[in-house]
Amino acid sequence: MAKIEKCITDSFEMSYFRFGEGPETLVIIPGLSAKSVMGAADAIIEEYKIMKDDFTVYVIDRRESFPPAYPIHEMAEDTVTVLNKLGLKNICLFGTSQGGMISMDIAINHPGLVKKLVLGSTSAHVTPKQLTLIDEWIDYAKKGDRENLFLRFGEAVYSRNVFEQYRDYFIETSKTVTNEELKKFIIGAENIRDFNLSDRIKDIQCPTFVIGDYNDDVLDADATMEIAENLDYRPDFKMYMYIGYGHAAYDTAPDYRKRVRDFLVE
Repeated sequence: MAKIEKCITDSFEMSYFRFGEGPETLVIIPGLSAKSVMGAADAIIEEYKIMKDDFTVYVIDRRESFPPAYPIHEMAEDTVTVLNKLGLKNICLFGTSQGGMISMDIAINHPGLVKKLVLGSTSAHVTPKQLTLIDEWIDYAKKGDRENLFLRFGEAVYSRNVFEQYRDYFIETSKTVTNEELKKFIIGAENIRDFNLSDRIKDIQCPTFVIGDYNDDVLDADATMEIAENLDYRPDFKMYMYIGYGHAAYDTAPDYRKRVRDFLVE
């Protein structure tokens, strides 16, 4: 069973877990969720077992308590504080969705920290069309409508067949969400609005692998293409696009983790 650990700084606490015995360090930053990924630690370790011989893997959560306003840049700076506290240097960094936004911010503002960068189903900024969906999630959360929040979230994030397969699971999980978790979700989602690194994508200095899906109903394929258009002149840039797995291709595409590993060890 995974051991959940806490990093305690002067101003906040942040949970994480680690696995693997490899010589390189891989840090994974997950996306926005109403439930912490710490509760799925054992499943994540199983899914990412392909990494354990090459990497010591750290999966980093958000801070325990959110301030009323919590911009993604501050999420990134808090994550860097934790990485420094843990003594992690020259890391491979992999972020998905909002975790990819945080990872981009870290790679741009702390270039000496990141050795290689993988961005999954993410965006350098969020368009009004994308905000319509995120605002719908926020509205359900503010109403305390946990079931519809999870159903609409799952329907948008996963492909149709996966969503239908796990529909009952989403409903049951929604019943476990606390008021504090809803509050954190709202703050985390609302602060996506002002995130925009479009004019700084070229400031990413490390080798970068961007993975998206043409059927991403959350951030859409154009978000991946924008990052690619800014970096594809570089020989150390790589992109791969799936078809049909949706936003959460990072969870459901069977060869996704192998592609990530192959890029990181090459």
